[in-house]
Amino acid sequence: MAGALTDVLGEVLVAADGEEVAVSALAARGVSLVGLYFGCSLGGPCAQLGASLAAFYGRFRGEAAAAGGQRLEIVFVSAEQEQQQWQEAVRAMPWLALPFADKHRKLKLWNKYRVSNIPSLIFIDASTGKVVCRNGLLVIRDDPEGLEFPWGPKPFSEVVAGPLLRNNGQTLDSSALEGSHVGVYFSAHWCPPCRSLTRVLVESYRKIKEAGQKFEILFVSADRSEDSFKQYFSEMPWVAVPYADEARRSRLNRLYGIQGIPTLIVLDSKGDMITRQGRVEVLNDIECREFPWHPKPVLELTDSNAVQLNEGPCLVLFVDSEDDGESEAAKQLIQPIAEKIIAKYKAKEEEAPLLFFVAGEDDMTDSLRDYTNLPEAAPLLTILDMSARAKYVMDVEEITPEIVEAFVSDFLADKLKPEPI
Repeated sequence: MAGALTDVLGEVLVAADGEEVAVSALAARGVSLVGLYFGCSLGGPCAQLGASLAAFYGRFRGEAAAAGGQRLEIVFVSAEQEQQQWQEAVRAMPWLALPFADKHRKLKLWNKYRVSNIPSLIFIDASTGKVVCRNGLLVIRDDPEGLEFPWGPKPFSEVVAGPLLRNNGQTLDSSALEGSHVGVYFSAHWCPPCRSLTRVLVESYRKIKEAGQKFEILFVSADRSEDSFKQYFSEMPWVAVPYADEARRSRLNRLYGIQGIPTLIVLDSKGDMITRQGRVEVLNDIECREFPWHPKPVLELTDSNAVQLNEGPCLVLFVDSEDDGESEAAKQLIQPIAEKIIAKYKAKEEEAPLLFFVAGEDDMTDSLRDYTNLPEAAPLLTILDMSARAKYVMDVEEITPEIVEAFVSDFLADKLKPEPI
């Protein structure tokens, strides 16, 4: 266990009294699950979660003491910029914390687990470091007694099991989804981007069905009332989890670690995930020619997928799009390297640490260059880490596969010196 956790958390953590605790010591305590708590000491949602989490943690500590072991540990990964605020926050917490000085590891954790907002609680297996549950906030709410510990992922068919609705009031069993590709659609009427996506998705759904594909969409509502749910669902030709079945809706949110809406998860006919980026795929493929949208190793940067730049470090190769075929040639140059990285991390059941893009010349790309203060050169090889507000730039006359591979390897080995964005 110690090796995997040390790779994730480093050698030492800090307790509330300021004492250092060796990560390797967690094994002796019987810890099998670690919750990474990304947050801050300020009021609002973080303060609310802190109180709920403290009560939850206290129950586990009490049970562990009675049983002679400790199954769960929490590690605070702070968003604080000032050490005094960090110290005050840690003193008030009954769990451990990542050292304030270890800022580089903090940023790596935010990127590794694709944390986009706070508070966020992610449970990882202490023996492997792999994610067990991405949305621990719902665990605290739905299972306050910890009866479902350790909250590991379950098959989609098990989580979704039960009656589903059509907007005409008819019901059908979830087993009707078996053998079909399924889009699990997390959305709500109060959310303007959701309503915009729904209009496009209705047409995509129609085209895919008319093409003879076995495809269904499952609406998982985040509406604030049943009346809103009914009004919104009346616009949808697919099926939904009943609004009253809050437990099942919450379990589906937990299963896919939903942190924002709209989100469209696309599953294959066996219930395994094809992509989390269904929203981007639908908007980029209006004619649905690429359904069921298996992920591409290298994407062309567009207005609709630019949001992915905020999900973690991204390699972006800027090219002169006025030169016919330049973008496609750039994709072909990067693709073998991207495929190699993706395959390596997939074998470890981890997400790749980089996304790969080619950017041409348009208004969106110009805005990105301006925001990140990049030179106007083309080709220009960069790695952009928006959450760390850092960039890495390789400005050479010719980009070769060897240059790209060395650039990526040096980045992953922490050998590159970042420049501020």
